[in-house]
Amino acid sequence: MLKKIFSRFSTGIGIDLGTANTLVYVKGRGIVISEPSVVAINTRTEQILAVGNEAKEMIGKTPPHIITTRPLTNGIISDFEVAEKMLRHFMDKVHEDAGFGFFSRPAVIIGAPVDITEVERKAIADAVLNAGARQVSIVEEPMAAAIGARMPARDPIGNLIVEIGGGTCEIAVISLGGIAAKKSIKIAGDELNRNIIQYARDEFKLLLGERQAEEIKIKIGSAVELSERLEFPMRGRDLVTGLPREVMISDADVREAMIKSLKTIVESIKATIEITPPELVADIHERGILLSGGGALLRGFDQLIAKAVEIPVRVTDDPLTSVVRGAGLLIDEPELLQEVAVWPTPQR
Repeated sequence: MLKKIFSRFSTGIGIDLGTANTLVYVKGRGIVISEPSVVAINTRTEQILAVGNEAKEMIGKTPPHIITTRPLTNGIISDFEVAEKMLRHFMDKVHEDAGFGFFSRPAVIIGAPVDITEVERKAIADAVLNAGARQVSIVEEPMAAAIGARMPARDPIGNLIVEIGGGTCEIAVISLGGIAAKKSIKIAGDELNRNIIQYARDEFKLLLGERQAEEIKIKIGSAVELSERLEFPMRGRDLVTGLPREVMISDADVREAMIKSLKTIVESIKATIEITPPELVADIHERGILLSGGGALLRGFDQLIAKAVEIPVRVTDDPLTSVVRGAGLLIDEPELLQEVAVWPTPQR
């Protein structure tokens, strides 16, 4: 009886707990938080100094007793305590803005990778509950992204979606509210950054930071040859002299650095299609492939995939928010949520 009373006053929120970024959707208000999944910690006092944007600004600039860390690795919680504190920080921000009270602890819908174990799902649920949620539902990220992109997920039609995040690339064929074929690989945005760092080291004897590599990827990165040459100044430490140095890097250089990883993603898409039932493959051939996630924004990646698999490819509107928008839409569709959730909703 009390749970029913509390639920009438509770607010539903959707969370995309990503390796690189965390987004929060509040019912009736839309996306209210979009910040990096980064936490700064004072190792002397074990105190959380900063979370999100403020913590990301500290990366590579901290004294020895302050570390910046990501509590998620490849979409999975690797540091439970820090993840819980990060979630509490974000939920407290929502609490302050939306005016949640004791009787309005939110019901949370959160995305998770397709191939995580029950133990890893429970870790996500426990972290969210400990951060202040009343109940938790976990939805697989490709399913949430498909719903956020308004794909007909409940229809008897094959829909192929590729969700390229920071830590993982999730490939799924969706039909009748379930996933008919799937594949998850640990090659995504973060791996592309590492490719650029390694390329700068090997070809230019230059040591880059993670933020610099990400900026290069965003500014001039591409998956196919561009009609116009792009260049960007790459700044780092010379591995020979130990002094700062700047080198102009081109889009062709960045493409060469990333191409092996990009081809691995393409091969994984092919492998997923190969294990998909023929009737659903026919639907996919007719309807095409949908790309979402931050990796979908890489110039020409849709063209590279389309050429390799000979199927039309399109990028969803605002691919960075597909998962959290899908979680938000499920707040108002409890029947669909019950159908697609992969984790029961424990209550406290």
